[in-house]
Amino acid sequence: MKVLIQRVSRASVTVDREIIGQIGHGLLALVGVGHGDGIPEVEWMAEKMSMLRVFEDHEGKMHRSLLDVGGEALIVSQFTLLADCRKGRRPAFTDAALPEHANRIYEAFVARVRDQGVRVATGRFAASMQVELVNEGPVTIMLERMPLGNESSAPG
Repeated sequence: MKVLIQRVSRASVTVDREIIGQIGHGLLALVGVGHGDGIPEVEWMAEKMSMLRVFEDHEGKMHRSLLDVGGEALIVSQFTLLADCRKGRRPAFTDAALPEHANRIYEAFVARVRDQGVRVATGRFAASMQVELVNEGPVTIMLERMPLGNESSAPG
């Protein structure tokens, strides 16, 4: 599972010219689900994202989390995060989960972030979306968690 987070002052997602999700101060999270991802990855990722200290305190240091600042999250499914570009010129998406599994994991992630106490807006799974954001900093961080059984390759 990969989640690309961006600290934003505002962000929105539009489908068919209609804004379907928007937030103010918080995090935009682009979520990529792999074949073996399950609830352990969801729980780890939701807690990591909610508690990661990427917001500045009164001294300008990144010491505050999404929960600390009362920020919001816009969570958007994005299978292209799983692109493999090592060969050729066309990305391969063989590591991305099939849509039914990916949607189930995506929805579980959204629910778990809400359970952390975060106000969450979402995109629409498998839709063609336009995402707009104002990235603060800029701060952009890739969170990655390999499925259980692959712990040796998972970052700490």
